[in-house]
Amino acid sequence: MPSVWRYKPRTQLNPQQARTQKNGRPYKPTTQGKIERFWQTLKKYLAHHPTRTMTELQETLDQFRQFYNQDRPHRALGRKTPGFAYELIPKAAPATPEDPGVWQVRYDIVDAAGSITLRYAGKLRHLGVGQPHARTEIICLVHNHAATVITHTGEVLAEFTIDTRKDYQSKNR
Repeated sequence: MPSVWRYKPRTQLNPQQARTQKNGRPYKPTTQGKIERFWQTLKKYLAHHPTRTMTELQETLDQFRQFYNQDRPHRALGRKTPGFAYELIPKAAPATPEDPGVWQVRYDIVDAAGSITLRYAGKLRHLGVGQPHARTEIICLVHNHAATVITHTGEVLAEFTIDTRKDYQSKNR
C-alpha cells in the first residue's frame, strides 16, 4: 500500500476541531461493508489525484463528493445517481399547526399560584388551572387553540381556549 495510507497520529489534527473517533461494530458486515467500499473508492480516487496542501486536498475531496453523489450512475439505483435518487425521496417536514392529527403534549407541575406556563404561538402563556391543584403533576394536551389539563389518571382539571391576544388564560370550565 502506498505510504500515503500509513497511520498518522491524530495529534496532527487541529485540536479545535474536536473530532471523536467512532468505530463500527465488529462482525457486522452489512454496516462495515458499505463504509469499507466507500473508503476503497475514495482511496483509489485520491491515489490518482495527489495533493500537496490541505487546500488542494479539500478541493479534491469536494470534486470526489460531486462525482460520487451527482455524476456517477449506480447499478443498484437503475443507473441513476445517488443524488438524483435522494431528491426523489419525500422529505420530512414539520406538521402544520392546523393539522387535525397534531397534538402537543406537555408534562408539568402546577405552581403554587395554581397555574402552568405554556409556550404557544411563540410566546409564554399562563394557564390558570386553579390553586386547589397546586403542586399537582399534570399533562397538558394542546390541539390548535384548545388546551386540556389532565392528571395522570385522566381526570380533567381544566379546559382552555387559547386567546393569542392575552398572556393569562382563564378556564372554560
